[in-house]
Amino acid sequence: MSLAHDARVPVHPAAGAQRPARTWPELNNPPAWVIAAILLIMPLIANGFFLIEIFATTMILGIMALSLMFLAGYGGMVSLMQLTIAGFSAYMVAVFGVSGNANISLGWPWWLAVPMALALATAFGTLGGALAVRTEGIYTIMITLAIGAAFYYFTNQNWAIFNGHTGINTVATPHFWGVNWRADIPFYYVVLAVAALCYFAVEYLSRAPFGLALQGVRDNPRRMAALGFNVNAHRVAAYAFASFIAALAGVLQVWNYRQISPGSVSVGACIDVLIIAVVGGITRPIGPFIGALIFVLLRTFALDFLVRLGLDGNRFRLLIGLGFLAIVFWSSDGVIGLWQRWRQRQRRDDVRSRGGRRHG
Repeated sequence: MSLAHDARVPVHPAAGAQRPARTWPELNNPPAWVIAAILLIMPLIANGFFLIEIFATTMILGIMALSLMFLAGYGGMVSLMQLTIAGFSAYMVAVFGVSGNANISLGWPWWLAVPMALALATAFGTLGGALAVRTEGIYTIMITLAIGAAFYYFTNQNWAIFNGHTGINTVATPHFWGVNWRADIPFYYVVLAVAALCYFAVEYLSRAPFGLALQGVRDNPRRMAALGFNVNAHRVAAYAFASFIAALAGVLQVWNYRQISPGSVSVGACIDVLIIAVVGGITRPIGPFIGALIFVLLRTFALDFLVRLGLDGNRFRLLIGLGFLAIVFWSSDGVIGLWQRWRQRQRRDDVRSRGGRRHG
C-alpha cells in the first residue's frame, strides 16, 4: 500500500498532496482581524491592571500551554514539565542577570543573560524529552511530572544557586532606547509580540515537512519508522522546539513579577498548564490562549468573589476543576470543540431552513 493511501500519515506537499486546511484564525477571517485590532489598541481601552494582570498574564500562560499543545496535539506526547522549563529559564535570568540578591546573581546585562537562559532551558527540556520519548502513555506523563517535582524540591532546598524557598527577588528588567520595557504599555506589547511569534511559528511548523512528519509519527510510528523516519529524533526535536517556547514564557514571567521562587514551579502549577491547554483545546494553537484567558479570569475574579463571601479564596480551584470537568465532558477538544460543534449546528440549521424555503 502506498503512503498516500494511509490517511493517518501525512504526505509531503511536493508529492502531490494538498496541505492541511488552514485552522482558525484564517488570514481572510474577519473575526481574526477584529481580535488582532482589539489586542493592538488594548492599551487605549484598558487600565494597567487589566493590561498586565489579565491580558499579559493570559498571553504568558498561553505561551506555556502552547508548548504543551504542540507536543500533545501534533506529537501525541503529554508533558507536565513545560512550566518547569519556563521556571528554569526564569531562574537562569535571575541567576545570570541582575537582582536584589547580589550574592547569587552574576550581574550580566539582560542581552547576555536572556540568551544564556533560553539556551540552558532549551537544553534542559530537550534532555528531559530524550528521557520521556523512551516511554509511552502514562509513563511519559509520570516521567515529566517527576522531573517537575524534582526541580521544585531542588530549588526549594538549594540556597547556593536558587536561594531556597525564598527565591530570587527584585530581578532587573530591560531598559534601553530610553524606554523602561517593564512599564505597563511597553511590556504588554513585548508580551503580545512574543505570543504572536510563538503562535505563528507553531502554525507554520505544523504545515512544514517536520510538522507533517511529526503528525505521522503521532498517528502511526511503526509505519513512519518503516518508511525511514527516525521516530525518536522527531520526538526529541519536538521537545526542543516546545522547550524553547516554554523558555520564552519563563523570561516574560520573571520580568512580569520581577521575582522567581519555588512556588512558581510547584507541581500544582505544572498541572494548571495542562488544564489550561485541555480547556482551550489541544488541536489548535489558539486553544491554549483561550484556556489561559478562562483560567486567569476565574483565578482573578472568582478569588475576589469567594473572599467577599467569607470563604477560603483557594476554593477558586474548585470552580476551575468543575469548569474543567464540564468542558471535557461536553467536548474532548475543549472550548474550540464546543465552538466548532455550535458552528456546525448553525450550518445544518441554515441548510435545513433553505431547503424548507425551496420546498415551500
